[in-house]
Amino acid sequence: MRWQLLSELGNSDREVRELMSLLGQPQSLVSYHLGRLRAHRLVSMRRSSADRRDAYYTVDLGRCGELLAATAGALHPALRPRRADGAGATPTPARVLFLCTGNSSRSQIAEALLRDRSGGRVEAHSAGSHPRAVHPDAVAVMREYGIDISAQHPTHLSQYRADRFDWVISLCDRVREVCPEFPGHPRTIHWSIADPAAASGSDEETYAAFQRTASELETRIRFFLPRLQTRHRRSRAGTAAAAPPGAGTL
Repeated sequence: MRWQLLSELGNSDREVRELMSLLGQPQSLVSYHLGRLRAHRLVSMRRSSADRRDAYYTVDLGRCGELLAATAGALHPALRPRRADGAGATPTPARVLFLCTGNSSRSQIAEALLRDRSGGRVEAHSAGSHPRAVHPDAVAVMREYGIDISAQHPTHLSQYRADRFDWVISLCDRVREVCPEFPGHPRTIHWSIADPAAASGSDEETYAAFQRTASELETRIRFFLPRLQTRHRRSRAGTAAAAPPGAGTL
């Protein structure tokens, strides 16, 4: 059960009811095992920004990777895995669209990071359901990564309605509920990430929220790149594996 939960959360952030449907298990059992995974810091939970009664669960792939590497290395040095951070990966050309509400922070940061970390070999775009001007703190935090997004502009998701993408990634719980269908049935996944622009406090405290968001997105993209490479190569060859249940819908 726990392995199944981790596998599903490795595909997309999920609510309990989604995991119940995917695994065919009752809420009590799913919640129990999620609790055990949370206790060992393999999974975290965050209240949905769309409906505070709901919660999204997220797998910590970084911690999973560390534990798996430590386990293999403890058993035998020859079993130490190669780096799982996507270093040296060369993704085949793919089109990825990031979505959030304002297209002012999260999706702009994700677009910039994916384009940079793929060496420009991935065509990354971003859009929002209610676009707002790119947040100055998003521009500033990207400078810490050596990336200039000062020339980027917000885009309404309707401008991409007729475009074909290989992956559509929602970063906002609200936009996940209004996301349109795109031509060609792209792979769709959800990363439930809090809006840094909604953070309150001093300038230093609100800027720290953007730093945390950029760090989380950088980690997710680092683990996404090898997955994108494998999936896209298979689809180009016409031998893509069947998507797991529910993986094709936001």
